[in-house]
Amino acid sequence: MPKVSVIIPAYNAMTYLPETLESVLRQTFTDFEVLIVNDGSSDPILEWACGIVDPRVKLISQENQGVSTARNTGITHAQGEYIAFVDADDLWESTKLAKQIRCLEENPAIGLVHTWIVLIDEQGKSSGRVISSNAKGNVWKQVVEHNLIQTSTVLVRRCCLETVGVFDQNLRSAEDWELWVRIASRYLLAVVKEPLVFYRLHSCNTTKNWRLIEQGLSPVIEKVFQSIPPEAQYLKHRCYGRGNLHLAWKALQSDDKDCKWARHFRTLAVKYYPQLRYSRQYIRLSLAIAIMEWFGPFGFSRVMAFMYILRHRVFSI
Repeated sequence: MPKVSVIIPAYNAMTYLPETLESVLRQTFTDFEVLIVNDGSSDPILEWACGIVDPRVKLISQENQGVSTARNTGITHAQGEYIAFVDADDLWESTKLAKQIRCLEENPAIGLVHTWIVLIDEQGKSSGRVISSNAKGNVWKQVVEHNLIQTSTVLVRRCCLETVGVFDQNLRSAEDWELWVRIASRYLLAVVKEPLVFYRLHSCNTTKNWRLIEQGLSPVIEKVFQSIPPEAQYLKHRCYGRGNLHLAWKALQSDDKDCKWARHFRTLAVKYYPQLRYSRQYIRLSLAIAIMEWFGPFGFSRVMAFMYILRHRVFSI
């Protein structure tokens, strides 16, 4: 049996999928299988898969049912002791699996290990922006308050999923966060503090659709807090606050560059969680909204790109 099962959900993903698979096959740790779950694609994924000669790679096809069902299908077919997820447009650094497996092997109490990420553009060029997280140990309350883990960074013990369950196929967004909450309630988490995953930003990212995220926000938060003990229910308002702050950023970064909705969600964020107005995220958001209003969408993009580059250089010194 392979040590690791790598699950790649794919829906009309041929633009980036071959590069994603290549980054997985380049791993220095090699005892794995790759399960590509074709979620009813209309692109030539079947023809492409027929040309794959690596016996570790398997294609599983199903009718289109969404990314959560596709991941769950992969979990059902997985044979590995550990399960890893990677979206069909993201990339892995070659030592990702090796470093995460070492972490789990040396720490039996840890159920899930994740990593930092680097943002890349459609061509795979790094933006220089690293998204980091220090979520490790007993971080259930932190994970409940907001999502600290990106799916393509996760390596989880199979036994954890057998205990807490898999992705909720009824949720329209944040289904990954809801699963991490369940895992964090039962197991310790770990993080490899290195950017070992390259998260691709492009026009088809589902995370750019703030309207879809807004529709799914309340159902996922309400589901999570159904099982939260009474003494931790105060986190619910914090969760709504951070969720609306996230929506404000998504509205601002959407194709519409919608300042009106960004301001609306910013107002809701501090209504739910007033202390957010003193946070770095809130201050950065307010500055970004002001830049958009002063310079327009084109100027906003250029100023924000310059600020990311400047921040990267400052923190790299």
